Amino acid sequence: MRIHHLSCGTMCPHMVGQMPCHCLLLETPSDGLVLVETGLGTEDIARAKERFSRSWRLLARPALDLEETAIRQVERLGFDARDVRHVVVTHLDLDHAGGLPDFPDATVHVHAKERDAAMRREGRRARGRYVPAHFAHGPKWKTYDGGGERWFGFEAVRAIGDEVLLVPLPGHTPGHSAVAVRDGGRWLLHCGDGFFHRSTLAGGRPPLLLRWFERRVETDAATRIRNAARLADLARDHGDEVRIFNAHDPVLFEQARAARPSVHTAM
Repeated sequence: MRIHHLSCGTMCPHMVGQMPCHCLLLETPSDGLVLVETGLGTEDIARAKERFSRSWRLLARPALDLEETAIRQVERLGFDARDVRHVVVTHLDLDHAGGLPDFPDATVHVHAKERDAAMRREGRRARGRYVPAHFAHGPKWKTYDGGGERWFGFEAVRAIGDEVLLVPLPGHTPGHSAVAVRDGGRWLLHCGDGFFHRSTLAGGRPPLLLRWFERRVETDAATRIRNAARLADLARDHGDEVRIFNAHDPVLFEQARAARPSVHTAM
């Protein structure tokens, strides 16, 4: 399987620096193209002031570069939107689900609790993170309620064959999940916003501003902290078998790209 690491929406928060929206494009032998996360979409770039609150724009300071969108990068690789048969998302926050409308024919794989939370948008925090326009095209949802098997001590459910698993990892949002991808004899684990900084994987504390932001956007603090500790244990005990990264850490993104440069591409 050929794996491309893409950044689909750079953000530049003050005192943090550039942060990617780390997505994966998988060229699978039997299921076509699979996109893990979507970053920001083309209409997000064109209508940013309509779609995103002023506070989020000031905090995240997105680059809003059309050429960074997943669809543009898919096209530069020689494919068409219709070639993307599956999209697997860790959760449906605006910077993870923004590209869904650019792939209207794809089946969207997500935890059932996350889809339900995005549809209900109950409370001020939910209304800020879930953008109705991202789902107005009527995605072809495929939802999962929980884990049906064990994966390195975590519950997991097979999403696409034996190659792509959904690993429930709530706390940031009600139905947040990690996505495990088989990469030859190893695994990749895309943790979305399950943690924000690489220091978490060593049992450390993120920089102050990122720590504040994690708390500001979490829905269940105790569960998020517990799951972050489990990820640190996984990194310690199985780091040679599983490459762990998240959506926004630039160092982890560059390390993942460099791991197998012949099959990893980005902007």
